[in-house]
Amino acid sequence: MQRILYKYLDITGAKCMIGNSNLQFTNATQLNDPFDCHPSLIDHESMVDKNLQGISKQWQKEVEENRATNLRNDTWICSLSKIYDSILMWAHYCYGHKGVCIGLDIEKVLKSTPPLFCSICLEPHLWEVQYQDIIQRSTGRIVPWHYQLSTKAKDWEYEQEVRLIAENPSGIYAAFTPQQAKEKKPNKVWDWKEIHQYMPLKGECFDSIYFGINIDPKDKEKIINHARKHLNPNIKLYQMTVDENAFRLKATEIEYNNYQTNDSDNC
Repeated sequence: MQRILYKYLDITGAKCMIGNSNLQFTNATQLNDPFDCHPSLIDHESMVDKNLQGISKQWQKEVEENRATNLRNDTWICSLSKIYDSILMWAHYCYGHKGVCIGLDIEKVLKSTPPLFCSICLEPHLWEVQYQDIIQRSTGRIVPWHYQLSTKAKDWEYEQEVRLIAENPSGIYAAFTPQQAKEKKPNKVWDWKEIHQYMPLKGECFDSIYFGINIDPKDKEKIINHARKHLNPNIKLYQMTVDENAFRLKATEIEYNNYQTNDSDNC
């Protein structure tokens, strides 16, 4: 697998990730695809041990169904991509090319996993998403969990997704998003699955930043100054532009000296 993976973000998400130096994980039930990690992707009937005496096959099937449901509820995912120049992802996840795409050194990301972030493994799983035309329900007693958490419809193939998967992350890394924090409803009871988990990152994890075609110049300047001063002095910076000869985007490297100012460099 390639070493640099990419995270597409709107400008609010970009400021939070760069300003706080962390990576957001979302519960599998809260992703934008209703089929994502769904228990129906598993053939629960095949999980039944027909040789087991004294326990009904129906009971075994229900146990497996509950296990698949609990797996989805207890899993948090960070979606990354193999590419930085997807026109569709710039439009969808960067709100009309107004956000950024951050290149992450995935080996350094995994090495920077803090204690207790994952309750089962020392670091998140790193799995490539597989894309299917139809639901080909996985069978057997080991493979299904990988299939459930990393299989999507062909419609999503343009994303070229790679996932960081954390099972039961510690609550000490949970936090509201800026949008959630603004909801002034003192009596509101939040479903724990609505709360995101934030894995701290070392500055060296940030390899590059690509700025959208329509990004606000002031936001761009603040992000550049903060990233170079507080994250990684060697971070690579690129401005996305339109390729005049084809329906594609191209990246032009930015000279950092052109963006040094005396203004505040807080994101």
